[in-house]
Amino acid sequence: MPHDHTHEEHEALVIEDEAGNIDAQIIVDALQDVLISKGLLTAHEVTAAIAKLESPGVHLGAKAVVKAWSDPAYKKRLLEDGRAAVQELDIPVTEARIIVVENTSTLHNLITCTLCSCYPRSILGQPPSWYISKAYRARSVREPREVLKEFGLDLPMKVRLDVHDSNADMRYLVLPEPPADLHKRDLSEWEVMISRDHLIGVAREVR
Repeated sequence: MPHDHTHEEHEALVIEDEAGNIDAQIIVDALQDVLISKGLLTAHEVTAAIAKLESPGVHLGAKAVVKAWSDPAYKKRLLEDGRAAVQELDIPVTEARIIVVENTSTLHNLITCTLCSCYPRSILGQPPSWYISKAYRARSVREPREVLKEFGLDLPMKVRLDVHDSNADMRYLVLPEPPADLHKRDLSEWEVMISRDHLIGVAREVR
């Protein structure tokens, strides 16, 4: 539903906290060394676990998007049952339910998770640090247009903004509006231009 109110003061939204990421990595590395030295894990097990976590990525979600752009029948199935449609592309989906919401010229969708950090990991990989931050989870519902501005997206008021709250049972994925010049490029070219931000809803135009 639309949110028209604004706040003059709000908690700063950290888009990418590189310093925080470095500190976290130091802690993770230290813990990993302790576990390996005590024989609780092997270096091979750690490497395999990391590879499993990082193997999904934006390219999987982008694959479903370009398929929907080029195949109306597939798009219909994707919007009706996102999980089944994504699995048609040989993408293993571990989430119980995937709901795909479509952006149009008059509607924009934004994804959040107010309780924790529910995210379609099997399709998009690991969530960015800002997605799981307290500031994003609170403000994306309270003042979503202001949040989008901080990502560089100044959404016109004539465009309705719907915010979708993911949970343990269902995760949301945005289907961006296809570019006007879709047929001027090969679909594989468009696929690499679709970002994580498009699929969460903090970016709009694919170009």
